[in-house]
Amino acid sequence: MNISSIHLMLLVLLLAVVALFCTLVGAAAGLLARVGGATYATALLRGAVAFGASATLSLALLSFILTAL
Repeated sequence: MNISSIHLMLLVLLLAVVALFCTLVGAAAGLLARVGGATYATALLRGAVAFGASATLSLALLSFILTAL
């Protein structure tokens, strides 16, 4: 399979956007948990779980879209 440089640059850009989105989701979940009265450890764990879940769903969607193209 021959991937042109434009497709490769687009893939790298999409992966960077997914990483940024997942980081923001994890940070927001941790912040909301902490504001809700959770301890620092629990808030960090909830943020990590939210990051992992959003990364899994985002990468699954991205791989589905790239496969469909």
